[in-house]
Amino acid sequence: MSNEPREPRKQKVFSITTAATSQSQDLGHREKRYAISMGIRTVCFVGAVIVSGPLRWVLIAGAVFLPYAAVILANAGVRKKGAGPSPFGPEPKGAIEAPRTVLPHRD
Repeated sequence: MSNEPREPRKQKVFSITTAATSQSQDLGHREKRYAISMGIRTVCFVGAVIVSGPLRWVLIAGAVFLPYAAVILANAGVRKKGAGPSPFGPEPKGAIEAPRTVLPHRD
């Protein structure tokens, strides 16, 4: 062994910006969206009983169609936050061109 200082190892840096959210976190977000939608539906039902006139029909329509929208939103699944940088390295700049050859001039 020599007493020379060691060169520091080059560490690979991994990007996780494109990683999807965890399954438990995704499930929690979906449950929250569904609960909020069902809460709004309940408000529509109660409002339809209290209010009269054209607003009543709007609230009834909301109470009827919100379950469909809530199920669609709850089943939306995982969404990526953004494309982010490539995890495999830098993007290629383009094709490498062949060197030009100079032909001798004929007289």
